[in-house]
Amino acid sequence: MFQIRIHGRGGQGVVTGAELLSVAAFIEGRHAQAFPSFGSERMGAPVMAFCRIDDREIRLREPVLAPDALIIQDSTLLHQVDVFNGLATEGYILINSRRSFGELGIAEMALGGNRRRRCTVPATSLAMKHVGRPLPNAALLGGFAAISRQVRLESVVAAIRDKFPRTIAEQNIAAAEEAFALVSRAEESVDAQAD
Repeated sequence: MFQIRIHGRGGQGVVTGAELLSVAAFIEGRHAQAFPSFGSERMGAPVMAFCRIDDREIRLREPVLAPDALIIQDSTLLHQVDVFNGLATEGYILINSRRSFGELGIAEMALGGNRRRRCTVPATSLAMKHVGRPLPNAALLGGFAAISRQVRLESVVAAIRDKFPRTIAEQNIAAAEEAFALVSRAEESVDAQAD
């Protein structure tokens, strides 16, 4: 079972991102579940959502405490919430930011595991460019597809088309595709440095 925890703030599409990810897995014939964790939330308050993907039926119904991957939609949470709690050394980390792990003050996280599994992507900027609103979830799902290979970009695109009206879907798809390309290029750069 592959477990994902998404951290963000109310209004950023955290819950929708988890739902889209689970639909992408369903499209591929896999089992998936997505659910949020929040209390008395308001716009801008920290929010978490969870997604599990497996080839077998998922019976577990509790929050993801030991994620295989983290998607962090708001980098201001890095020093406010223990977003890395429970993450395995080889876990994936995708952060919505233009800055590097070092510039974000978390260089040890980039060095603590496989560098190909640690990446930042300017998802909010991509959302503003393509959607016209600061909703980074679709772009982050494109980046997640590239970094983790747990779902295909085509499945993410299909999930977005299934969820949104045509114009909004196409705008979000453009953001997801550009994020996928950026993360793929970043991985190639890491590979080139290793050679």
